[in-house]
Amino acid sequence: MLEAASIAAHIRASLAAAAPRATPYRHWLPQAILPVPVLDALDALPLVPPAIADTAGRRETHNAARQFFGMAERASFPVYDALAHALQSPETTAALAAHCGARLRGTSLRIEYCLDTDGFWLEPHTDIGAKLFTMLIYLADPPPGEAWGTDLYASPTQHVGTAPCARNQGLIFIPGPDTWHGFERRRITGTRRSLIVNYVTSEWRARHELAFPQQAVS
Repeated sequence: MLEAASIAAHIRASLAAAAPRATPYRHWLPQAILPVPVLDALDALPLVPPAIADTAGRRETHNAARQFFGMAERASFPVYDALAHALQSPETTAALAAHCGARLRGTSLRIEYCLDTDGFWLEPHTDIGAKLFTMLIYLADPPPGEAWGTDLYASPTQHVGTAPCARNQGLIFIPGPDTWHGFERRRITGTRRSLIVNYVTSEWRARHELAFPQQAVS
């Protein structure tokens, strides 16, 4: 059974064990973020990677094909609902704020389930100002010899490394003018599955993308 309280406690324990990294900007690399039953439930969802052309280096190029934990989706998939409640809980948001220095009061939770296939890439970018917190959770191990982690940059043209990517590991940063990240063009054998968790300001217009569009973080 997927219980939001136990998922939330698991997330907080993972966060507490993640030490900050300073280069190229302050970030965290949490491990064992979600309980195994949550991972298994996400694996079992009847989702098919969208057939898309070139992304042009941006996810929004194919907005219509993106999968969010919106109200309708939470009603359809219990794992979406449980995980959304875990990340919305005051205990979790307080822990994220305290550990990472994020300003989450009054924000809204946005979770995207990404299914990236060969040909996907993202140009170096910083998250827009309406995003006050970003966490990526990788849901699949890459095949041997492939690196599926997020690329980190000191500037739009200075690649400095790739976040480690393995099932249930992640990357956290507080968006700012220096938090350049992306995904260089490279081979993806299979499906690169991940969650992107954001807390966004009230300026966010695409309300259908929000897990609780009428309920801000307290």
